[in-house]
Amino acid sequence: MNNVRIFREKEGLSQFALAKEIGVARQTINLIENNKYNPSLDLCIKLAKRLNSDLNELFWEEKADEK
Repeated sequence: MNNVRIFREKEGLSQFALAKEIGVARQTINLIENNKYNPSLDLCIKLAKRLNSDLNELFWEEKADEK
């Protein structure tokens, strides 16, 4: 699970707009948001920078007992 969709929507971006800005296909964003594709570290960093976030906020899964 990841929070890419949440941060993308918070920034007011469509999947297409985000994809265009970071140089990937819209389908790539869709696959990431639906947990069907694990992006490279480089792509994760691009996403985090563009979404004004960091890697932990976007991709780290906290276990219920750690909250």
